[in-house]
Amino acid sequence: MAEVEIKKSSSGNKRMNKKTTRVDLTPMVDLGFLLITFFVFTTTMAQPKVMGLNEPIDTIPNDEICNSCVLTVLLDKDDQISYYEGMLENFPPVKQTLFAVNGIREVLLQKKEKVRVTTGDANDFVLIIKPGERSTMQNFVDIMDEVAINDIRHYYISEINATDKKLIHFQ
Repeated sequence: MAEVEIKKSSSGNKRMNKKTTRVDLTPMVDLGFLLITFFVFTTTMAQPKVMGLNEPIDTIPNDEICNSCVLTVLLDKDDQISYYEGMLENFPPVKQTLFAVNGIREVLLQKKEKVRVTTGDANDFVLIIKPGERSTMQNFVDIMDEVAINDIRHYYISEINATDKKLIHFQ
């Protein structure tokens, strides 16, 4: 660490002993490298995580979808979810639910089962997600989690149009 060397003078003068100090900086260099390693490691751990979103490569503009296989989910403020079955042109009844235990997950499972009974294949189920202007990013992440949990193979993300607003009275 540090060492003190005492030099004895050869002249025989006892009054003046010269002392020199030598500091070993090797442990300080080790400490510096440890600190640099710590800060590099902690900053790489704090990187924001981005959710991947798969987009279709080639889309067919007017692909036919079974009318009874479609469920449209409209996200609104305060974790409110409006949904309707079928296509919008038939003016289906609009229902409400929440991101609760018996909320949207039950709706998705019931619709998936209904599609399985109707068509014979639960993978024919199509979910259309329309986030509203007042919904939050957390609402979108929650509905995408439900898509992954319930193994929904076909889903679309769209914007709320004027007909949707008129049907469910969005402002």
